[in-house]
Amino acid sequence: MTPLEAELKRLIAIDGPMPLTQYMGLCLTDPVHGYYVTRDPFGAGGDFTTAPEISQMFGELIGLWTASVWLQLGSPDRVHVVELGPGRGTLMADALRAARVVPGFVAAARIDLVETSPLLRQRQKAALKIFADRMRWHQHFGDVSGAPLIVIANEFFDALPVHQTVRTPDGWHERMVGLDRDGQLTLALHPEPLRGFEGTLPPSLRRAPLGAIREWRSDELIVEIAQRIVEARGAALIIDYGEIESGLGDTLQAVGRHRHVGVLHSPGEVDLTAHVDFAALGRAAAKAGARVCGPLAQGAFLTRLGINERAATLKAASPGRACEIDAGLARLTADGPDGMGDLFKVIAVADQQLGSLPGLE
Repeated sequence: MTPLEAELKRLIAIDGPMPLTQYMGLCLTDPVHGYYVTRDPFGAGGDFTTAPEISQMFGELIGLWTASVWLQLGSPDRVHVVELGPGRGTLMADALRAARVVPGFVAAARIDLVETSPLLRQRQKAALKIFADRMRWHQHFGDVSGAPLIVIANEFFDALPVHQTVRTPDGWHERMVGLDRDGQLTLALHPEPLRGFEGTLPPSLRRAPLGAIREWRSDELIVEIAQRIVEARGAALIIDYGEIESGLGDTLQAVGRHRHVGVLHSPGEVDLTAHVDFAALGRAAAKAGARVCGPLAQGAFLTRLGINERAATLKAASPGRACEIDAGLARLTADGPDGMGDLFKVIAVADQQLGSLPGLE
């Protein structure tokens, strides 16, 4: 039994079953035992590998995208480049290195990293040490101040706590985590249906069959980002795995050591994520007054930004790395179970005055 599992059982014994979203939040961000607070989960030695760790090309293209947005903003003397969940700092390091080709951008950039993990903050500090004089760390996006701003969120929204609701004959019931007769964690349904929930669903989902599962997240963060973008000028780029259209189904998964395990397995010691509903993100951002571009499959987005040309340049400069570069290119852009090209999507949120966004329009 993990330390967090013992604490979860204690809380449930006192207060009763907790919503799945609360369970997920505690597993990932509990200040003492949370998964992201206590470890570096990235890379071959961790639990999963993200796009920036697969190939430098990913971060480089994001850097050029960011610099292009800065140019459209009129090349201001200061721009806040904000990354949500910056991992080891790999994406930001690659992005800033590539963006040096755009005169003035790196000098103007102020780097704001939204990171809760003390361990990962140290990794980021090491990766970005040459930018130490212009970096700041924040616990929450709401702590970031300054304008204009460009926000990057790669594989961040999938780790935000998700609600699950199940349709039964008397309505939609929220999925909870409780204790079975043996005192072990188990999934259950709240006894009372959610009042008015059906009216919040997209029309295409309102005739869902019995037993259907609908996942949803709070709109609070995307609304906050969109409002800041509108007020301060700028744009946000969100890249994650999920669906372009809102749908039904259970996508919550737990991963440890690059293997899938049960979602109640070893709380606090495995990663928990669920697919991102890009249609819901877009609706919420548009309602907050922002212009929404996309979503678009990651493979198509990176291709439009020139990843094939970048791969050719890298191979010409380092022929001995050709196989490695081709493997990274395929992983980032290919469809199917071994590629991220179709599973991952890209959406951008911008203020209404900003021009066309590279790769998306």
